Amino acid sequence: MKEFFSFPELINEPAARLVASGVLLMSLISIGLIRLEVTFVLIVLSVMVYGFLARVLFGPKVSPLALVVTKILVPKLNFEEKLVPGPPKRFAQSIGLVFSISILTLWLIGLNIMSIVLLSILSAFAFLEAVIGYCFGCKVFKFLISLGLIPENICEKCAVYEY
Repeated sequence: MKEFFSFPELINEPAARLVASGVLLMSLISIGLIRLEVTFVLIVLSVMVYGFLARVLFGPKVSPLALVVTKILVPKLNFEEKLVPGPPKRFAQSIGLVFSISILTLWLIGLNIMSIVLLSILSAFAFLEAVIGYCFGCKVFKFLISLGLIPENICEKCAVYEY
């Protein structure tokens, strides 16, 4: 049971970038749906929240987006595996979870402009990860370790890994 609830110690960076591409796509679709005042946005935002929650709690094991990426896309596209530390990626997914819950909540209470602002920020960070492999959450994670706010033993590989 503990294994099921664990997050991988190492993450395949090409897979993380493809997951970020999926988040970017869902974010951009959501912006369009909100602007068009289409209620289908509830489904897209709910799927986004679930995906972040699943990846934070279980890694890629129960996230539909992560499963498609790891089981279908990465093997088919034949990307070279590049392993990076998992804890910073989990931290980044946690930030995405907070953003997506906030976005859904704001949309539900009718604050569409604020939803779009947060979706735009989420889109920008997902774009950076997807296109150039720049994980902003990972940078923040490493900075928090350097400040002593996150213990180094949470990610010993992070002390030597260059983001």
